Amino acid sequence: MRTVITGRKVNLKDSFKELTEKKLAKFDKLFDGDAFATVTVTVAKNRQTVEVTIKHEGMVYRAESTTQEMNEALDNVMEALSRQFRKHKTKLAKCLRKDSLENYLPLQEDNSYVDTEEEKYDVVKTKSFSVKPLDIDEAILQMNMIGHQFFMFRNQQTNEINVVYHRKNGNYGLLTPNED
Repeated sequence: MRTVITGRKVNLKDSFKELTEKKLAKFDKLFDGDAFATVTVTVAKNRQTVEVTIKHEGMVYRAESTTQEMNEALDNVMEALSRQFRKHKTKLAKCLRKDSLENYLPLQEDNSYVDTEEEKYDVVKTKSFSVKPLDIDEAILQMNMIGHQFFMFRNQQTNEINVVYHRKNGNYGLLTPNED
């Protein structure tokens, strides 16, 4: 696994970098060498935040922890990543045994929106990422792993760009393009 360790507002000691790489090496057996890990350590007042993002074959695993000690935050992040990997593994095993999630998705509601006034919207951030073909179950799992409310992906079955999102009632929704 390739690893990049960055310190914001702090100079990281070599011992911390070695400890981080040693802890991340435990996850090497889960990946086939082409995984990429980004570790960011930020210090603000008496709080130290460690954020780890691992990208592998279109999947993103991310965890963040803020404590007073950098090593404690690193331990918390590693525990969170371990839980994510276990959860991912068990969910994929379940999905392979059951029908696809499409059977469980509620029907889409037609919420029409009428534009009464022309408003100006400012885009404050643009983010681009590779869109790999995923199954709907994998896309929902990926969305939950990174903690977002929606996730854009390329549908494996249709090869079109789709969006899954978390609905207020706790269920999931799927947005697909229309040919009209």
